[in-house]
Amino acid sequence: MADDQLAQVAKFLFEAGTLKSSRRTGWWMAGVRDPESVAEHAWRTSLLASIIAKLEGADPARAALLAVWHDSQETRTGDVNHLGKKYAGEADPRAVTADQVAGMPEALADTIRDLVDEYEDRESAEAVCARDADKLECLLQGIEYKAQGYEPAQRWIDNSRKRIVTKTGAALADQLLAMDPLDWLRTALGEKPR
Repeated sequence: MADDQLAQVAKFLFEAGTLKSSRRTGWWMAGVRDPESVAEHAWRTSLLASIIAKLEGADPARAALLAVWHDSQETRTGDVNHLGKKYAGEADPRAVTADQVAGMPEALADTIRDLVDEYEDRESAEAVCARDADKLECLLQGIEYKAQGYEPAQRWIDNSRKRIVTKTGAALADQLLAMDPLDWLRTALGEKPR
């Protein structure tokens, strides 16, 4: 492997780090002053994808891997919310990914392009689970923001719930909607959940 190819990988690692400070802009419309970062969203989406996939009989590791890469293009496009897409359009994730991996070792570049293709095509069970995880994470974050007093987050909760297609994702969404975000802590402390 050539040094220039590893240099491209290293550059991408710095680029990927920008997602830790890139905010999910849709939440600003709900009044959230300091919303989650794209990286925070991707982490919990990956966790959810593995859970949904396991319970759906799909490959949890593959679903989580797809979820890791699902918003990686936002290093270059930013997180454009749905209103912004109405005016600016939507960047092609495949084209952005192709630019991001240019110059990397071909085996790695092919793998990343294949992951993005699989997620975007939504034909595999793992891709469907990863997509559901993306919507479920938005719903979950909305519940947390609403509990913090951001009532407009209900719109994101409702819209996300409508887009979940797996049986497991839907059932999990219903469980989350029936709980208080701190019920886990109350249970861990031996207290009664709300």
